[in-house]
Parts: sequence; C-alpha cells; structure tokens
Amino acid sequence: MKILIIGSGGDGPGMNMVIATLYRKFKNDIYGCEEGFKGLYNNNIKPLASFQPLKNEKLAGCCIKTARFPEFQEEKYFKKALKNAKEFDYVVVMGGNGSEKGCEELTFNGVKTIFIPGTIDNDVDGSEYSIGFDTAINECVKTIESTMPSMKSMNRSCVFEIMGRHCPDIAVQTAKRVKADICIKNKEDIKYSQIVKTIKKNMAKGISSIVILRENIVDIDEFAKNVNQKLKAVILKRQVVGYVQRGGRPTEVELKNAEKFANKAIDGIKRGVSSKKILMKKGKAVFVEPDVFTKRK
Repeated sequence: MKILIIGSGGDGPGMNMVIATLYRKFKNDIYGCEEGFKGLYNNNIKPLASFQPLKNEKLAGCCIKTARFPEFQEEKYFKKALKNAKEFDYVVVMGGNGSEKGCEELTFNGVKTIFIPGTIDNDVDGSEYSIGFDTAINECVKTIESTMPSMKSMNRSCVFEIMGRHCPDIAVQTAKRVKADICIKNKEDIKYSQIVKTIKKNMAKGISSIVILRENIVDIDEFAKNVNQKLKAVILKRQVVGYVQRGGRPTEVELKNAEKFANKAIDGIKRGVSSKKILMKKGKAVFVEPDVFTKRK
C-alpha cells in the first residue's frame, strides 16, 4: 500500500503530530508531498521519513511544507496533479475549506482521499474543531498578557488584530480568555462612539482597555486613528498579533486532537474505507461522506 500526505494552504500547529502519528503506523509505505497541491503538481514527493516527522511531532509548522496553489482549479494543472495522485492508494489532505474542495476534486476523479481539518481559523464546515485553533488562541492570549502591563503603566489602551480571515472564532475565544472590553468580529461591531465611551469610562477608573479586532474588517491603523481623533489624544495603541499565532508550540489540547484525527485516518485506511472526510463532533473524530457525492449528482 502507498499513502500520500499533503498539507495544503496555511500551516497550523498540530499538523506535525498528525504526520508523525501516520508515519509511526505506515513507516515506509507513506510519502510526503512537499508544498501542498503545488507539490502534487510538480511531483515533489518523497518518502515521509526524509522529512524527519518524529523529530518535529511536537513542534509548530508543517515539516512537509504547505503552500497555496490557486492554479489547482485550472484544468491543465489539475490533470497533471491528478496523474501523480493516482500513483497512491490513499491521499490524506490536511487544510481548510479550499483544500477540502481540492480534495473533493481528486475524489470525484477516482482518487481515494481522506480529508482532515487543518486551519487555525476553525472554519471547516461541519467540524467543531480544526488543527491549530487552540494553539492560536493560546498565543494570542500570551501576546496580550505580555503587552498590557506596559499599556497600563503608561495609561494607554491597545487594539490587537487577530487572525481569522472571515471567521471570528479566534477573536471571540481570545476575547473571552483575556476578558476584553471590546471585541470587533464584524463590521457591524464598529461603533466608534460606543468604543470611545467604553475606553473613556475605563480610563476614569484607571483601567486600560483591551480591544480585539478580527483581521480583514478594517485597517488597524485607520481604526486606531479614528478612535484617537475622538479621544483627542493618542491613547489607543495598536498591535498586529500576526504569525506568532501559527508558530506557538502546540498545546496539549492541540496534540490530543491531532492524534484523534490521525488515528481515525489510520483506522479508515486499515479498513479500506471509501473516500471520507474526518470532522470533530462532540469531541470525537468521525467519518463523514465528502460533499462531492451530493454536489455532483
């Protein structure tokens, strides 16, 4: 049996644990595709052992490398990638919604696939968890907790831009953990008069406000400028949390969930199941039919 594993899109802490767990089971029968669907197109495929999966299992990142490859949607690129994918009995894909769609295309064209949610944004449809989410929140909390003592010392407040693309989950959960004063998860939450009122009220009590801003809503510099203009002083500082959200050492929750996904994939491969996607439901990794079978009828 020949198995291929792919990390597609952005990396997420915990991906390496999935890779290492699969490697322990399949050893010389499993291969790594370097740089996601781009690597599949370029046939950049090597024995998984060459990526040192066991050395990296508890580290962030993705030892087989990830990449975005929008060209995968174009027929000439897809056909070449498909040919390379058909050399394997199973192709395991870790990624977000875009990667899931790519996985479904392989399935529809005769490749046996298993999809595992792997995105810090936690936005894979139907799954209550995706690899990287808990670690991303943890890193946001650490950054905020390391920043606010200085803000308090200088009697300032701070707005933190949190990753999440179009999904508010990281921002919302981070706001809960740090007890943020304001959480802006969509455009409708931007009410400058109310935001200024909250900051002023806290200032009067000697409290520095924590403002959480999900990315892709408004430019953080513009946001801080608008608030400070209404405050009539530079009181609100800004900080983009950025890629530290991806780079933190995976939490224990992360590693356990990654193992759940990997062990479910191993179980399916051993039993020879048809193409499946694995979702987290009520804390358990479960098999679900790929959407391709309903979309293509």
